[in-house]
Amino acid sequence: MQIVEFTAGSLRFAEGVPAQAPADGFVWVYLDRAEYLARAVELQGIAQRLGGSPLLDVHVKDLASDVHPSGYDATSVYDLIVFRRLATANEVRPGSAEAAAAAATADAVAAAGADAAVTSAYARIESHPVGFAVFDRLLISVHPGGCNVAKNYVQRFLDDAKLSVDALGARTRVPQSPADLTLRMVNTMVDSYLDLRKDLTAAMEHAQGELLKPTPDQDTWGDIMFARKRLHVLQDLCEEQQDAMQEWLDTLRELPLSSYHTDATQALAQRDQLVARARDVMEHIDRVLHHARRLEQSAETAVQIHFAAQGQRTNDIMRTLTAVTTIFLPLNLFTGFFGMNFDHLPLIHSTEGMWLALGLLALLAAGIWVIFRRRRYIAPDDR
Repeated sequence: MQIVEFTAGSLRFAEGVPAQAPADGFVWVYLDRAEYLARAVELQGIAQRLGGSPLLDVHVKDLASDVHPSGYDATSVYDLIVFRRLATANEVRPGSAEAAAAAATADAVAAAGADAAVTSAYARIESHPVGFAVFDRLLISVHPGGCNVAKNYVQRFLDDAKLSVDALGARTRVPQSPADLTLRMVNTMVDSYLDLRKDLTAAMEHAQGELLKPTPDQDTWGDIMFARKRLHVLQDLCEEQQDAMQEWLDTLRELPLSSYHTDATQALAQRDQLVARARDVMEHIDRVLHHARRLEQSAETAVQIHFAAQGQRTNDIMRTLTAVTTIFLPLNLFTGFFGMNFDHLPLIHSTEGMWLALGLLALLAAGIWVIFRRRRYIAPDDR
């Protein structure tokens, strides 16, 4: 468990829990989920001392859950936000059905070579919940094991605080409230979804190219179906995130100005800043959601184009076979006529009859072929 105290545009690491929250700042307590389960009672004491109220039992369970969807809940003292962040490549839940399916598909596609990139990209659509208990002067964040969001932000804040001290008059980027810090971390988590779009698009374009080949790899169908399944998961994640952020945004707007700052002007500026940041997060989520829907439509279009191309190839083959059959049909009639067992048939007993018949057959076939070419029954590039 790490305790960071923000005061007057700077921060410091506290070795223990302070007796009270600073008047001009706040305290941030962050820890992973395993440690949270072991120190839940201690955290309740911290919430009571620094936040003014312990966490409700239902919220304690929400923060401890590893499968909780993105959501928002509020009390008269604190807000609870659960936001699912994108899992890293090393974070695969053992025993997860999605992870098992992703691994099985990845193994099957890896044997195909380049197609492994398709499944590996969409297998990254796996998420883990990060919980935030946002008080007026206290923030408790519970992260999954191996999460670098909190560590990266601490390092960034240290760099910004150092810059604000070294450069006279420099504007600090240290958060001014627990809600501000929460929104910044949520924004970072959403940006990871935005960064994933390039890999998803490249993988989908690769699968589309495979489907448009005359003989596509059979594993490509598994890639497309797996991609559509993961895109549905991504859409559900984005919709849950949108609902949670919208509810929190409504709460931020409805809170009285005195909840932000004692000075009315600063309180208004702080609320506008939080609302603008929340809107920006929602806009980023909306971009990810629209991109997921476009990719799903692109996958369906690729399948339709594949079947249309296959139908066109079938039509070309049938047209060629029909033209060949039509050319030889009169020839078969001609040879069948002279193959009848009658003594009196034209050219039967003539020495030039065979050559004359061959010439007539060749002339008839050439005439039919020319007619078909002019009417485009046989394309010039057909072989």
